Formats: sequence, structure tokens, C-alpha cells
Amino acid sequence: MGQIQKAIIVGVKLQHQEDFEATMIELADLATACEVEVVGEVVQKLEHIQASHYIGKGKVKEVLRQIDEQEANLVIFNDELSPTQIRNLEADLDCKVIDRTILILDIFAQRAQTKEAQLQVAVAQLQYMLPRLVGLRKSLGRQSGGVGTRNKGIGEKKLELDRRNIEEQITRLNKELKLLVSQRQTQRKQRKKSGIPVVSLVGYTNAGKSTIMNAIVEQSQHIPAKQVFEKDMLFATLETVIRKIQLHDQKSFLLTDTVGFVNKLPHHLVKAFRSTLEEVKEADLLLHVVDFSSPNYQKMIDVTNQVLKDIGVENIPIVYVYNKADLIDFSIPHVEEHAITLSAQKRIGIEELLQIIRMEIFKDFQYYEMLIPYDQNHLLAHLKNEANILSTKYEENGAKVIAECRQTDLEKYLPYVT
Repeated sequence: MGQIQKAIIVGVKLQHQEDFEATMIELADLATACEVEVVGEVVQKLEHIQASHYIGKGKVKEVLRQIDEQEANLVIFNDELSPTQIRNLEADLDCKVIDRTILILDIFAQRAQTKEAQLQVAVAQLQYMLPRLVGLRKSLGRQSGGVGTRNKGIGEKKLELDRRNIEEQITRLNKELKLLVSQRQTQRKQRKKSGIPVVSLVGYTNAGKSTIMNAIVEQSQHIPAKQVFEKDMLFATLETVIRKIQLHDQKSFLLTDTVGFVNKLPHHLVKAFRSTLEEVKEADLLLHVVDFSSPNYQKMIDVTNQVLKDIGVENIPIVYVYNKADLIDFSIPHVEEHAITLSAQKRIGIEELLQIIRMEIFKDFQYYEMLIPYDQNHLLAHLKNEANILSTKYEENGAKVIAECRQTDLEKYLPYVT
């Protein structure tokens, strides 16, 4: 086992930054998710970030004092630091310095399970490292081999080689990613062809999306389905998970769960995970899951909506799912138009959520009565797969069927509609 990581967290509160305290709490949570113990905190109110050290000279001394008192071996800053800031801070603090971006990248690197997620994280890490090669110090490698552990305190020639090497690696990994992305797009096209509606879970990390997915799967299927990994931690889900949900009336839809968002989500990550996030663009309905028990839930909604906007998700209907309401004094389930307050953990409100989903994605379904001749029996078999058949009567000239289906699915049956 390597040395225990003990960190001082540092943040600058700019004017009119209402959510500052929340971002600092989140920074501590991110550190904990990286198995780093937070032993101190330094905060400074400033008009603007200091170009050379992020914080003022006096605060640098305060950080130094805390490093000494708490025997810390790591300082974590609440914003992305420039290469110059890292260089100056490491020289003055004589201690490893990392920022919020690298922390999130590290968590993603630990959590990535699939080949695609691993490639996406690797690309984001290398892109982060590229401008920060110069002056990063040799002694500051994390035992886990996280980002920012190599290429420190080395000569200019070696730096140039490393820069080329990193650029080549990025190109190679991006080629591999392209291949996986095109496979994913093919799968998406096939899903689109099948005509099954897609419902996507989106929301802040740890809002309970995976718990909601498991609860919906349980509610809709009598047989135990494969559970989606759920845990009370940041970024438990990085890969896209897809489950087919079969409703009692023969209708079905695909439910997808993907990576959660976080305040100041590094742009390298958004770029690298774009293909995964773009699954959401194909959805017919978004379930925006919100941790209703958090005092900062409104800010989390804003962050999620901003990321959705950044990746070009628009004009998709949204249902707001206010989750974890069992943790506060709120009567559940509470249903409104395009919103529901529930508890996924306690399985309260899941049936009502399914009703809302059903009404949203199947609203263009209509009832039709048709008489299908006996010599067209194959059509009846097709209809059973494509529509919700409410009744069938066998008459002299054929089967009289009352069915519920989409107008678009009706074309081949039009001659038989009575």
C-alpha cells in the first residue's frame, strides 16, 4: 500500500457565486471518491482568479501552514488550473497540486469498465496533460498511477518527445474510439428501425438514476432482471445501460441510463464522452432525475440542462423525476403534469411514473377496428406483435379485431379497417 493521501482543498469565491459552498462540499466528495482524506480547507473571496497562483500570496502561506499542521501531501483546487498556476503552486507549496478536473478524470478512470469508457477517459486525460507537461515535478506521482504522474522534472528534449508521444497516443486512441462509435451508431439505427420508443434517464451524478432503472425493470417484469449497478457514490454509472421494458398491454420501450453530470464537468470529458452522451439525443422522452433531498437541487437541474444544451439535446419532451423524497418531509407519490415526486429506493411512485411514461410515449396510439380475412392470417400474427390487441372475434368472413396502434404502423392493415 502506498502513502495515504491527505489533502487540503482550496477554493476562490468570486462575487455573485451563490453555489460556492456547494461546490466545495462536492469537491470534498470527489476527493473521498478518489480515496483521499480531506484534512483542511482554505477559502478566499476575490474579484477574479489570480493569474499566477489562483489564490493570493497571503493565502498561499495559509495553505503552507495547513499542509504543515495537518501533515497533508496533496492540495486540491476547486477550478481547473493553468499550467503556469500548477508550476508556481508546486514550487511554492513543495507539495503535489491537482485540480477539480483531474480529480473527476481520476474517478472516471477508476470507474470505467467497458473498452469504450476506458478509451474515452484515456483521451480526456492525455488532452488534459498535453499543455501541462512543462514544469510538472517528478516527485509528485500518485501511487495509483493517476493522470499527471509522468513527465515531471525532465529535460526539454524529453518534453518534446513526450509531447509528440502524447499527440500520437491521442490520435491512435481516437481512431479506436471512432470504430466503437460507428458500431454504437449502427446499433442505434437498428433500434430506431425497430420502432420501439427510447426513454433516457438523465441527471446529476448520484441522483438515483440506476435505482430508478432497477425499480422500473422490477415493476414491469415478473422475472428478476439483471440489476444495474447502483451505489451511493459519484459516477457509479459510466457506461450506457439499456433495458427493454415490457408493459402489461404488450407495449414496450427501451430504457437507457448513462453517465451523470456534475458541476464544472471538464470539457475534455464532455468531448471524449460525447458519443455516449449523444445516446440521449436519440430518445423519445427524457426522465430528468433530481435528488430532491439536496438543498442544491435547483442548481443540479440547471447544470444538467446546460450540459444537455451543450451536446445539442433539444425538443425532446422531459419528465422531471424528483427522487429521494422519502429523506425529507414530503407526501409521496406526488404527480403533476410532466413531473413526479417519489422514492425509488422505497419503490414508492414507480407505478405512477410508468403511467406518465406510457401517456407520453404512446400518446399517438389510437384504437382501430378491422376485419382480417382468414387467408391473411400472417397479417394477424404481425398485428399481434406490433399492436395492443384488445379483442378478437372470429366471424364468417374473418377475424374481427379491435387493436390499439400507431397510425404509422397501420399502413399495411388499412384495407381491413372497418
